[in-house]
Amino acid sequence: MTTKVTDVSPGRRLLVLFTAAVLVGTATGCDDPVANGAVDPAPEASASTTASARPEQAPPPPPEKIALAVDEPRQSAGVVVRGGGDAPYNYAPSVLDEGGRFRVWWCSQLGSAPPGGDDILHSEGPTLDGPFSAPVPVLSGSTGGFDAMHVCDPSVIRVGGTYYLYYTAAERDNVPNGSAIGVATSQDGISWTRANEGRPIVVPSHDVLRENTYGAGQQSVVHVDGWFYLMFTDTTGRAAQPNGAGQFVLRSRDPLFARDVEALGEAGMAPAPATNRPRTRSVVEAFSADLMWVDAVSAFAIAHSTDAGTTITFWDKDFTRHPFDPVLIPGPWKEGPGLVRTAEGHAPVHPADPCGRVSLDVLRATAIGAAGAPTDIARFGLDVVGARGCRTQAQVSALDRYAVPSPENTADVVVGGEVVRFDRLSVAEKFARRVLSRRPAGVDSLPVAVRVPAGARAVRGPDGAVGLLLDGTLWVVGSAEVAAANSSPITDVTAAQWAGYRKRPELVAR
Repeated sequence: MTTKVTDVSPGRRLLVLFTAAVLVGTATGCDDPVANGAVDPAPEASASTTASARPEQAPPPPPEKIALAVDEPRQSAGVVVRGGGDAPYNYAPSVLDEGGRFRVWWCSQLGSAPPGGDDILHSEGPTLDGPFSAPVPVLSGSTGGFDAMHVCDPSVIRVGGTYYLYYTAAERDNVPNGSAIGVATSQDGISWTRANEGRPIVVPSHDVLRENTYGAGQQSVVHVDGWFYLMFTDTTGRAAQPNGAGQFVLRSRDPLFARDVEALGEAGMAPAPATNRPRTRSVVEAFSADLMWVDAVSAFAIAHSTDAGTTITFWDKDFTRHPFDPVLIPGPWKEGPGLVRTAEGHAPVHPADPCGRVSLDVLRATAIGAAGAPTDIARFGLDVVGARGCRTQAQVSALDRYAVPSPENTADVVVGGEVVRFDRLSVAEKFARRVLSRRPAGVDSLPVAVRVPAGARAVRGPDGAVGLLLDGTLWVVGSAEVAAANSSPITDVTAAQWAGYRKRPELVAR
């Protein structure tokens, strides 16, 4: 189904398509990689071909697809994020969990912020159900250039102390295929500076000109193993659906995507000389989707709207297979969801079961108790259970600062990709988020950085900081309480002596 959209800003241009087009995901099986064009169907082999190409031994079986269960469904009692009195329409949130503080950036139309187009607002609160602070406009049209009037659809991550805000922009209303993707940077998430000299980093590819003339935008970005992954809509992309629905993926080690760009195609990720090369593969039939990396299972999760709520589709790291079947977060919606993510766009680690359970929460535009606009943002979520994660060295990054049983009848604490082995569980607990009763298989692949024997020597600097001397290195533990629990005698040292030690600060007690 295709709907012609006219006389609306780029930020809202795709809204009317959601009920007519995005919902095809449920009707046409968008989670099937063959059905959605993500994988070409295998050709039928002729009898002669089969006989001549018969392998000497059977190929290995495909990896097992793990069945997930869902529980702990949840929903806010009402709207949790809204604009001011002159911002009745609020949508496309990007949400960061910054450890006790939840920050939301979203698209609105704040009439008091010139030049009068779409704006990006910010708010924060102590929980996902609020209360959230009064909204503040943080990015508006530049009045000149590709983003002169509209900025919308924020996707925010924080890498190395810098916030990156990827946004959809347009110079003015109703420019055919006029939407493009820009990026801004910030040190606090409030004051933003346009990057790339104010130019877009992704523009429409113009592979196919369709009736839907939105262009490129609705991006989502995550940072995984040094790569910035950018997923986005391009209604001119070759592999988009006839209505323009589709999600394409680029990656680069450069946050501005100015160099070393790779594009996801039929054969996987391959070097791309520019970010507007033909879009030959879409990972899901959808508009306004959000992307997240789940460390414990080494998989991407894509949240997109379907008729009954938000569907979560999973892909492995190379976008070759679905390790899990899709799950649905039910409930009303008006526009696409924003996954609750950590600073780099990863899934928050479940505190009680980091390897087997993944919490999926979204904020999404909804009109609870109303037939249409005004549209404000509410929270919906659930847990998926049975993920069977933490089986590889990469996956146990989800266990950072968890204590697990040690093969030496002691306790291991995972710290930055290594294991610190403690003689005493009571001491290990002071550094751990939680103590797990079982040792996940992936922990065995981590090197033991150091052992902490009971009674190890401790020193205290002039400022009161305490560290344990282990294998010639000072591991700062923060307080005399830890040393006492380890039966470690403390020796006071001078500032010069303290400064002279080779230090590992990772063990500061929690």
